[in-house]
Amino acid sequence: MKFCRYTMRNGSLSPHYGLMEGESVLGISGAPWGQWSRGLHSSPLSAVRLIAPVEPSKIVCIGRNYAAHAAELGNEVPKEPMMFLKPPSSIVGPEEAIVLTKYSQRVEHEGELALVIGRRCSHLRDSDDTLSFVMGYTCLNDVTARDLQKTDVQFTRAKGFDTFCAVGPHIETDLDSSNVLVETHVNGARRQSGTTALMTYPPAFLVRWISRMMTLMPGDIIATGTPAGVGPLVAGDTVEVSVAGVGVLRNPVHAPQA
Repeated sequence: MKFCRYTMRNGSLSPHYGLMEGESVLGISGAPWGQWSRGLHSSPLSAVRLIAPVEPSKIVCIGRNYAAHAAELGNEVPKEPMMFLKPPSSIVGPEEAIVLTKYSQRVEHEGELALVIGRRCSHLRDSDDTLSFVMGYTCLNDVTARDLQKTDVQFTRAKGFDTFCAVGPHIETDLDSSNVLVETHVNGARRQSGTTALMTYPPAFLVRWISRMMTLMPGDIIATGTPAGVGPLVAGDTVEVSVAGVGVLRNPVHAPQA
């Protein structure tokens, strides 16, 4: 199933969760990771505006999870997952602008597979089926001010600006995440390409490992890391993150606000 969050293009509906069926969106009552039921309201996809499909309490990110990406930045593969957080205020949805910041001279894309948590999990055991706690999968762009990342050492400022976490276009529940292709295109040119089979720490491991540090709540996001090929974004670009079996997340890039 494909779950989304949307409004009507004519402004007649506040943000609402829905189920995508062909070229239509069926409104649902409740959130897709909880108790929900099909509503009576159905709209053609052309009449709705998709927005970020989640409102997480936290966005947990894993750095250097692809060896080739660690190498391209001159880093070693970490001996255990390198974890950092992005603020929920950094989220934008499909077709929303990624706005560059005047505080950085080098903002880069990082296309990723993201996991959406479906039920509360904490201190998962080795015997637990960790992927049963994942409600679905979506595309994510972990936009990064690379120069600030290098000067600050820790990642909060470099990755925390408003609009620096594009998510969407929807959540796909039926996906085998063990070997799917993740790609990023800028203005139609491929920049990144790698399969999740290249991850040092696969999704099932990450859910268990993170749950032992912090409680994961329904709707929380885990960004699983980016393949090699990260590169700059400039005003006027269009950046697309695609995950095979999920879809394409497309965002325009705008100049810093005055």
